[in-house]
This record gives sequence, C-alpha cells and structure tokens, in this order.
Amino acid sequence: METDLTVGVLSLHSSKESKAILNAADDLGFGTEWLRAENTVVEVDDGEVTLEPDVDIVINRLLLSKEEQPAEALGLATMLDRARPMLNTPTATMTAMHKFATGVALAEAGVSVPDALLALSGETLNARRERFGPEFVYKTAIGTHGGGAWKLDTDDQLNPMVGSRQAFLQELIEHDEQRHHDLRIYVVGDRIVGAMNRYAPEGEWRTNVALGGEVEDATDDLPEEVVTMAKRATDVVGLDYSGVDIVQGEEGYYVLEVNPTAGFRGLFKATGRSPAPHIVRLAVERAGGEVDEERVYELSANLDDSRPACMPRKQAKSPVEPLVIGYIEEVAVMGTTGQQTVLAKSDTGATRTSIDAQLAADIGTGPIKDIVKVRSGSVKAGKSRPVVDLVVGIGGTQHTVTASVEDRSHMDYPILLGRDILQHYHVDVRERADEAEPPALSDTEEEE
Repeated sequence: METDLTVGVLSLHSSKESKAILNAADDLGFGTEWLRAENTVVEVDDGEVTLEPDVDIVINRLLLSKEEQPAEALGLATMLDRARPMLNTPTATMTAMHKFATGVALAEAGVSVPDALLALSGETLNARRERFGPEFVYKTAIGTHGGGAWKLDTDDQLNPMVGSRQAFLQELIEHDEQRHHDLRIYVVGDRIVGAMNRYAPEGEWRTNVALGGEVEDATDDLPEEVVTMAKRATDVVGLDYSGVDIVQGEEGYYVLEVNPTAGFRGLFKATGRSPAPHIVRLAVERAGGEVDEERVYELSANLDDSRPACMPRKQAKSPVEPLVIGYIEEVAVMGTTGQQTVLAKSDTGATRTSIDAQLAADIGTGPIKDIVKVRSGSVKAGKSRPVVDLVVGIGGTQHTVTASVEDRSHMDYPILLGRDILQHYHVDVRERADEAEPPALSDTEEEE
C-alpha cells in the first residue's frame, strides 16, 4: 500500500471540517498540507509550474458563499485545479454554490426538483408568483447555513435581488404539516457515508443544524429511490463528495440542494459517522494510492477536528486597522421587497442591530424568526421583541444579521447598529453623516 502521497486541503477558513479531513489523512499514514494564505505559492519559471507546498491531490473546501469576492477564490481553485488533481472541482463547486444553477442542472438530467422561477425583472417575478400558491419559498441563489431564505405568504411586491445577490421563488414542499423536516445524505464517490433526518426547531421552517435543527439517524432506513437520487444528484452537478438535501412531498421526493462543503457536525451527532476519512480515501485513490478500508471505517467513528499538525504558522505582519464607522452612518437596508438608504446610529452597548417596524415593513424583512427579550434604557425588566433577517450595507460591504424590530418612530434614527455589525469596525463618535449634534443616549439596548 502506497502511503508516501501528500493530501492537501484548500481552505482559507479555519473550519472544523478542514481540520477533520487533515487529521484523518494523518491518521491513515499520509502526508498532509493545509493550503492557506500563509504558505501557498504558485510559481511559473521558464515554463515550469511549481506549487508550494507540494501535494499530490487537493481537496477543495473553499467556502465560496462566505467570500465577499467569490470570483477571486474561484480563480484560485481553478489555478490549482490545473496544477494538481482536485476533488470538487471549481466548475462543479460553482454550479452547486448557485442554488438555481443546481436546480437547472438536475431538472435537465431528469432529477426531481421543486418548481422554481428566477427572473431578472421584478415585474416578471411578481406577475408569475401566483402559480406557487399562497405559500412559497423566496431565497437568494447563493446562501449558507439557512441564510437568505424566507417562507412567504404575502402579496407584497418582491425584488429580484436581495442586496447584491440574485433571488428566486421556489415551490414549498410539505409532507408533515406538524413539523417541517428533510433529509441530508452525505455522498462520497459512489458511497453513502450516512444520512439524517433534520427537523426544524419550534417556530422555524428551516432545518439547518446551524439554526438549531434537530437530527436523527436515517442511514439504515433510506428508500432505494432516495439513495439513487442522492448519488445521481451528486454526479449530475459534478461533485466528488456532497451533502444532498432531499424533501418528501405528496407526490414523491425532491432534491433541494447539493452542498459542496456540507458540515460534518450534524451528521456525526446523528449517525456517529464522520465523512472525513472517506473523503481522504477517495482523494488518495484519485491520486493513484491505496487506503486500508478497515482503518477508514474505524476512523469514521471519531470526529477529530482538533488543530492539525500541518497547520501553517501565521506570518508576522503589520496589523490591519479596521475601517472607521461614524457615530451616525449612512447605510443601505435590504429586504425581500426592496431597499432604502437611511441614517443609522452606532451603539456599542447594543448586542444586536434593530430596525424600525415601519421601515422593516416597507422593505419586506420577511417572517419573524424568534422573540427575544432586550433591556432598553432604564427599563430593567426588558421588552420582548421579534427578530428578522436583515441585510445591511455599509460602504459597499454587506452584513446579514438577525435584527430586532421595534417602533422607533419617536427616535431620531430608524436603524440602530449593534455589536453584531460594529465588531467589524472602529467607531469614531466625532464622525457624523448628518453633521448634527449628538442626541441624548436614550435608546441603548442590551439583549438578555
């Protein structure tokens, strides 16, 4: 058995999944390298291309949906894909990252997907929405961890864009009226590593583990139809490994998404199986090596996401100062039906951002996600307020936060920027977009 191969993981984020894959490769006896900003170099010298660190195969774990400039990360992956074999190639990952592109690819291949509509024109989008019934899903084409998805039942006019991201309509598939749930099936190569039922938390319709969804093992109870559908979906999109989300409707099963960088935490919690060593096995075999199958299954019973031995040391560099934001700042707030540019007050004493109820209604911030209690000013007992998803743009950068909704009509500013956004900036209380005198600090909030 050849063990002198080196497995590389391309990941610019310190994700637990990247760590688990590298640790599994190490435990299987292979060399490991984490391709990151600190150590990755590609050089062309007299027509010869060299890669540092040198690896035999690259496992792509780039989280493109989290990148402000996904095209840059996609270009990096494309370059490395030309230099070395790669699992989850850039082209396949791009298709999977864009949910509507995934749906088109699957539909053309005969794989069942929910009906959907993407229109670049707002007029067309709203004119054809009636075919989806009284309730439907409105989501951004690129999103992660359940962000950028709403279940709507209103007649409000929808925007074809949420911020800078394309949005579309999708049929709402329901089978269990009591509690929304779906299936996540983890496919590696031609094998099913594990599967779980995911149940939405109370008051929520999204089943993502990152949103508090509950999970249960479904590996041994999968219908053959679902097994075939999950493998077929992965193959059609072009991925080598994926987390396939499937929902059951009254007329059968439908593929919702095919995730190129699906998390491991929920699956391991439900099944006691880690995909990490299986992904390493596929990578090694793709590079021409062999793996001890028994050892792979032994390692899959443990999810080791500790700091890997190959993690490169951070280079000493001059600290980069965060951008400065004013005490009063001009921001763009975006919802499902539109956006507005307004003045916002920065408040480092507030845990979360808040938005005026009328403004929230005007831009269509979507359904209420939860009710939280906040302390406001001198009110010690606190007040219960609904929270909604909100996209806030500041100087070209967009932040998606869970904002509280309140009546701010008696206050000077319709938006209060909390620490969920201000953590990315320095606040200079002398800077004011309205060039006015500071009002009394009367609307400071702290979430309980």
